[in-house]
Amino acid sequence: MSFANPIVDAGLTGLTELYRSRAITPLEATEAYLARIERLNPQLGAYVTVDAAGARAAAEASAARWAAGSPLSPLDGAPVAVKANIAVAGLPWHAGIAAYRDRLAPEDAAVVGNLKAAGAVILGILNMHEAALGATTDNAAFGRCHNPHRHGFTAGGSSGGSGAAVAAGLCAAALGTDTMGSVRIPSGYCGVYAHKPTQGLIDTDQVVALSWTLDHVGVHARSIEDCAALLDQASGGLSGDMGDEAFVAAPRSALGQAPLAVLDFAGQVEVEPAVQAAFDATMGRARAAGLTLETVRLDYDFGAMRRLGLLMSEAEGFVEHQAMLAADPEGFTPGLRKLLTWGAEQPAWKLAKAYRELGEVAARISEVLSPYEAVLMPTAPQAAFAFETPAPANQADFTALADFLGLPATAFPVGMSPGGLPLSVQVMAWDDDVALGLAALLADPVAAPPAFRG
Repeated sequence: MSFANPIVDAGLTGLTELYRSRAITPLEATEAYLARIERLNPQLGAYVTVDAAGARAAAEASAARWAAGSPLSPLDGAPVAVKANIAVAGLPWHAGIAAYRDRLAPEDAAVVGNLKAAGAVILGILNMHEAALGATTDNAAFGRCHNPHRHGFTAGGSSGGSGAAVAAGLCAAALGTDTMGSVRIPSGYCGVYAHKPTQGLIDTDQVVALSWTLDHVGVHARSIEDCAALLDQASGGLSGDMGDEAFVAAPRSALGQAPLAVLDFAGQVEVEPAVQAAFDATMGRARAAGLTLETVRLDYDFGAMRRLGLLMSEAEGFVEHQAMLAADPEGFTPGLRKLLTWGAEQPAWKLAKAYRELGEVAARISEVLSPYEAVLMPTAPQAAFAFETPAPANQADFTALADFLGLPATAFPVGMSPGGLPLSVQVMAWDDDVALGLAALLADPVAAPPAFRG
């Protein structure tokens, strides 16, 4: 994905060599991104807050460390952005909800603290679907976030601003959150990479919850190397030595030890023809790479399980926002109020049954998949769609499974649809490095959006 701009094309990890060789400084990189945001964000709607002063101060401090030969990490000076439900001290922390518009985060979320400790430069706060309960990022209070590949089309959600900002080259990488697919769906629609890690690998402290049972913090980037590097720092180093390129070799070293499962979803989830064709082409690349594939059909009702996840999210989301719903009900859109209130009104037995059923299904599916190295499936059943088109109910049918199982999953681009929109496949594995490595092996990267080059 080339933008014909050396700073943007360097991505996240490429900036390290530029800083080390003194080709540019972190302040110059930050100024370049701030200029792009000022020029291009009005047509995109990815950022809702830009912290130019804070970013410049952090970049100046990083530049001094690089000049002294003492960077805090390989990502020292990396310009990144953060979804609006993740606390950044002193910046708005509203989760896309008008009722919290004026709330400033009193302290950093643990994940943001990890990035700042690594020297990352926080450019600002990114747009999202209201309360993270949806997948279009058509936000009544903070505006629409458009798909960089086609204005008027969704960037996905709920981390739509994160996927769009990365794809448009308005940050080197970004943080998002994923409850049933909210990191992977927008990156899939926007043509970039996303990784939802093993549950708990990245701390969710000071992240506005949709569902504390299912929520994950994930990463968006324009390369697998950048996803791995950001994951390493965001987790405080818990992900291991993912900052170098050794992880890419992990699945190749495992060839012949365990096959990969290819999900057979025929008759269970309806997908667009372009999605099916791209998925089939990905399987062809996997076979050409020497991978052993086995088709697996799961005893799993995708729609029913997605609805159980929504029930849990709506009930837990009500608890998260109960006080503000009482204090400022008009600060929530009627649609969101309806969803959260519905969750609150469900009887205890229904909720208890949902938790038990989802847990039982997750355990059964884990056992079925245990002989396999990983599972390949589409990221979403469709490419991005126009805002005026009703949002498909099945957007999260494939992505929700990894959240229910708590397993890592990486979404990666696999070319463009005949209509000129990105397509995406995901790999769910038992280990983060295997998911990332397989994505690196099987991806078919897309070109940078024409409107954002230069």
